[in-house]
Amino acid sequence: MQVLWKLEQTYVKDMLPHFTNPPLHYNTVSTIVRNLEEKGYVGHRAYGNTHEYYPVISKEEYQNRFVLKKVVSDYFDNSYKNLVSYFAQKEKISADELREIIDLIEKGNKS
Repeated sequence: MQVLWKLEQTYVKDMLPHFTNPPLHYNTVSTIVRNLEEKGYVGHRAYGNTHEYYPVISKEEYQNRFVLKKVVSDYFDNSYKNLVSYFAQKEKISADELREIIDLIEKGNKS
């Protein structure tokens, strides 16, 4: 998805240079893109036997729907409180930043 978001619309052959460590074969990238399409993340335009692929979900929407949810589920027992506590304990977030987050939550609850 990172490559598709970067290129916006592209063919499998044009994605290959972006997969260098390790290099991926054409068929592998094609399979990955088709799987992403089946899941509803990618669309395509057909030009004969050639397909031009493009993302149908934004990076932000993908992150909101899946990435953070999976991290919270897998590592923080489905608790956003545990996630915030983790960062507070590791001193990755300051008390002032926590106050800002609380203000945002309170403002969001009022609307």
